[in-house]
Amino acid sequence: MSPGFLGTSVGRSRVRRAGESAYGLLLLARAALMGAVAAVLLMAGVWVSLDGTRQAVADRGAVRGTMTVAECDGWTCTGPFAPEGGGGGARAEVAVEAPVSYEAGERLPVALWPGREGSDGSGRAGGAEAVRTGTAGVLYAWLPLAGALVLASPVIAGGLGMRRTAWGAGLSGLALMGAAFALL
Repeated sequence: MSPGFLGTSVGRSRVRRAGESAYGLLLLARAALMGAVAAVLLMAGVWVSLDGTRQAVADRGAVRGTMTVAECDGWTCTGPFAPEGGGGGARAEVAVEAPVSYEAGERLPVALWPGREGSDGSGRAGGAEAVRTGTAGVLYAWLPLAGALVLASPVIAGGLGMRRTAWGAGLSGLALMGAAFALL
């Protein structure tokens, strides 16, 4: 019987079977590597975001209050700090990271953390660094995760072939960024 008719079988050579196995192994290795790259990107985004979120949300160890913006230059705004309840702890000047410029006189909910004294990078003595609190502060703290989602989406689409998941990750990251900057 000739090959191709019913009831016949044509065996594949050992070389061809070995080549197919090697190709399958390479595909598996590529998928594992791309999965690891995407996982590392996302874990790094979560890791960095958790520290900022802890500072924006946690009550223990922080002095919460309101900062009145006096001036903004570049990525930092400075102004006086008044603690909640009007008790002691008022400061003449604190600095808060501000990716958007605020108007002079605007009031921002912030928290002062111990150990961050004079770490505002301005060289001013007695300056303290504040962290934004509230919804805007939490969303701003999650910006590293949003960036990681956007960066991981091409890896998920191209390296893993999961296009719908990649679209979901990328659009989620962009939505988180948009919400953070809309509330800041």
